[in-house]
Amino acid sequence: MNKNTKTALITGATSGIGEATAYEFAKKGINLVLCGRRFERLETIKKALERFADIHILNFDVSNKKATFSAIESLPEAFKQIDILINNAGNAHGLDPINEGNLDDWEAMIDINVKGLLYVSKAIIPQMTERKSGHIINIGSSAGKEVYLKGNVYCASKHAVLAITEGMRLDLNNYGIKVGVINPGMVETEFSQVRFKGDAQANTVYKGFEALQAKDIAEIIYFTISRPPHVNIADLLVFPTAQASATLVKKHL
Repeated sequence: MNKNTKTALITGATSGIGEATAYEFAKKGINLVLCGRRFERLETIKKALERFADIHILNFDVSNKKATFSAIESLPEAFKQIDILINNAGNAHGLDPINEGNLDDWEAMIDINVKGLLYVSKAIIPQMTERKSGHIINIGSSAGKEVYLKGNVYCASKHAVLAITEGMRLDLNNYGIKVGVINPGMVETEFSQVRFKGDAQANTVYKGFEALQAKDIAEIIYFTISRPPHVNIADLLVFPTAQASATLVKKHL
């Protein structure tokens, strides 16, 4: 491994934005630690990217505190220095009014979107503060900028991501660590399949307009981490052209 090559750790790397970012980074020669719950998917992505960069995989669930710290502590020497952290792992479960909400759905969103992000950050930040360098990108959502009908707890979890990012940026400013958040609007990934739990309604979400693709966000993430040392993109909101807000989307049906 070239000592001058940077290493990025990406959570939620088995699909969607995380997977696309892994491809984007690897093709730019960034070495990767890819984290996810689906071991076979991690293995497949690793094999696809090994010709571009050095790849190490970590199979764990970010919502499991013990597993998170154990996994990151287990990194081999060549991958221990994490220069770039992409906190991408996240989910949405259900779309219910607050009075009908499912407690398991609520806990899953808070455990992964909020606590998982904190666990991974806590495991990585000390080495960044020690070196006085590093770059953290948290993947938020347009749902962290506004609240919409039946979005209650999901929106709350993404508002938390935004607040945590702002707090990180303040607390880590003295160490020269860049901290930013990227907030995508409607991106066509497995997101809706998870949210609607495989219901046919998931297939209608992206019909009638051109949604963002995972690659669009991956390119933006790479642009963000490739800025000169004096430039930090702190907070970025990205919509497809057809979308003006969480609830206003121009569709041709």
